Amino acid sequence: MAVNQFSNSKLGDSNYDLIIVGGGMVGASLSLLLASRGIGKILIIESQSMDISQPSHSSYSSSFDARSTALSWTSRNIYQSLGIWEQLEKNLSRIDQIHVSDRHHGGLTRMTASDEDIDALGYVVENAWLGSILIDQLKKSDVDVLSQTEVVKLTPLKNGVEVKVHGTSSSPDQIMNTISANLIVIADGAQSKTARKIGIQTTSTDYKQHAITANIRLQKSHSGIAYERFTDQGPMALLPLPDSAGEHRGALVWVVPQESSGDLMRLPDNSFLEKLQSRFGYRGGNFERVGARSSYPLTLRLSNEQVRRNLIIMGNAAHSLHPVAGQGFNLSLRDANSLANTLEGAQRRGESIGSLDVLERYTESQRIDQRNTVYFSDNLAKFFSGSSATVATIRNFGLLGFDLFPPLRHQVARFGMGLAASGARHERI
Repeated sequence: MAVNQFSNSKLGDSNYDLIIVGGGMVGASLSLLLASRGIGKILIIESQSMDISQPSHSSYSSSFDARSTALSWTSRNIYQSLGIWEQLEKNLSRIDQIHVSDRHHGGLTRMTASDEDIDALGYVVENAWLGSILIDQLKKSDVDVLSQTEVVKLTPLKNGVEVKVHGTSSSPDQIMNTISANLIVIADGAQSKTARKIGIQTTSTDYKQHAITANIRLQKSHSGIAYERFTDQGPMALLPLPDSAGEHRGALVWVVPQESSGDLMRLPDNSFLEKLQSRFGYRGGNFERVGARSSYPLTLRLSNEQVRRNLIIMGNAAHSLHPVAGQGFNLSLRDANSLANTLEGAQRRGESIGSLDVLERYTESQRIDQRNTVYFSDNLAKFFSGSSATVATIRNFGLLGFDLFPPLRHQVARFGMGLAASGARHERI
């Protein structure tokens, strides 16, 4: 049965086994993982437009300014289990080598896919392309979608949760409706309105940094190399992107002190490129053009609760990480896969998927992975952002140590692949 998108006034059913609040990349991926395990009737509630009637991914055309996400080796395996990787890899870039250096201090290390005996260390995919593939897969599923709709209230019931919803201001449909489900998954972003409505608090660490993101036209092919450059002001990353209209591209993430962000964002394109080239160097060749720039503040934000009876917090609503290690979405996807495995087992044993025992079984299964990934990302961000001579010297010796001591470099590579955080050799898919 094709996915059913409906308005509030045409709500097909008011009772579901599971409702996902948030239809972004995490929510859509989770819904497909759950559907593939046969986890009952599923509904996605999304506040933005989620047009499932959009053209198929076969008509997708890359734009120069497309935003992108780095996928780990483990994330690839998860998407392979859903049968969509073959389509995804038609328009993504492999990361064959990661080149890590420290500006002005000579520290340098390289990690390669061949050293890890895999075909790629990771992949870079445009968000719009990944989204179109997920939408196409949703069309083939039994998942229902309610878009341009926001959650007004959540009320615990004896055996589930009652959800009151109505259309957003951009929706012509303002009818209030009530839906119920055995389990509610809140996955509506780092500053989750839904989590706040039920009193779930977060613990935050302000890095006092902003990330400037943009796509850069490169003079030469990136050859599958991802660059991580550490400076006294913060890390810089340049990830390989697929060519667009014959132009070589890289995805830039430039972390700067919060007081510097405004000045850099206001610079004319040529001046911005000059400043960028000066800070980054020429290992990636000449930077010829910069696309649309965006900037956002960096905060480590962790939910103080991830589960209650009949309720679970996921994605950035559960943990929003510093981008330096590129692990935020990959951790969320591993969480989603683990939850699908847990609920499948519970359903097979005749347990309620909303019971606290079942949900705590999930959090325990991901406890080490989440703890280690958060710790790794947070400390990497702090360690490689220090500006003092002492920190720079330690950082320099650290990079030299990676280069001279392969087992240490191998362990860092495993973190990037999504393996070391949980101590696992393989992700159960």
